[in-house]
Amino acid sequence: MNRIARAPWQADALLLLVTLMAAGGWIFSKEALVGMPPLLFIGTRFLLAGAILLGFAWPALRRLPARRVRRGLLVGLLFSVATGFWIMGLHYSQHLGESAFITSLGILMVPVIGMLFGETPPRTTWVALPVALTGFGLLSLNAGFRVEISQLLMVCAALGFALLINVNTRVVRNVPALPLTTLQLLAVGTVLTLLSLLFERAPVAVESAILGWLLASVVLSSSLRYFLQIKAQGMTTPSHASVILMLEAVWTALIAAWWFGESMTALQLTGCSLIFLALLINRWYWVRKVLRRWLPTDAKA
Repeated sequence: MNRIARAPWQADALLLLVTLMAAGGWIFSKEALVGMPPLLFIGTRFLLAGAILLGFAWPALRRLPARRVRRGLLVGLLFSVATGFWIMGLHYSQHLGESAFITSLGILMVPVIGMLFGETPPRTTWVALPVALTGFGLLSLNAGFRVEISQLLMVCAALGFALLINVNTRVVRNVPALPLTTLQLLAVGTVLTLLSLLFERAPVAVESAILGWLLASVVLSSSLRYFLQIKAQGMTTPSHASVILMLEAVWTALIAAWWFGESMTALQLTGCSLIFLALLINRWYWVRKVLRRWLPTDAKA
């Protein structure tokens, strides 16, 4: 019996924890942005997180050929673009739950972007796309028949992350996950910190509370999250993992409602629900397998 077959529940539990950490990252980041410029915050966050993971990844990195290290860093530049759009979208966002659901569109766009690389999306993708677009349209209507800057930035981030996933599976497929993640975090941190030095005014001082939110985002939502995600993904299949990781947007909306007192209008709730429905349609084959694993035996009959 292989490792994946032996540890299904452990993988699911770790992945659920990862989604909660990722959702918490939205809260930590939004709180930190009160006292730090967005690019400076995200650059510092990724540099520190990459430095922490470097301690675990160094033995593997030393054995990597130089060309694979270069590829990992180059793909990190694409990661920088997607992350830059995300943090600027978060900076302008007035509703974290809505922004999280828009960003989750990146999961749906992965097979569509894959067409650039000669892949054919499954039929479920074409069924899910109009559902997702309808949901996004309702979110735009909530702003009065216009797309807000935060919504546009989050869409760009979603497209960037979808392209990143496609490139990762082709350009650096032979690089182990932990050193690859370390290289990309360091690349993102370096690029966005340099951009911050060029375009942002650094604060004279940062309050201790803001530093606390930065530390939480580094340790919990970056270093520990990615470490556990890599471990969990090694215990299950990528498609199974992607189904559980879709819950990040749901947790973000719920935590934001509790922490910030956010609430959704009928249009926002319907729009976010349609986007999540589109994700379920797109991954229905794997959603069904996850449900069969979780449901009692007699419920499957």
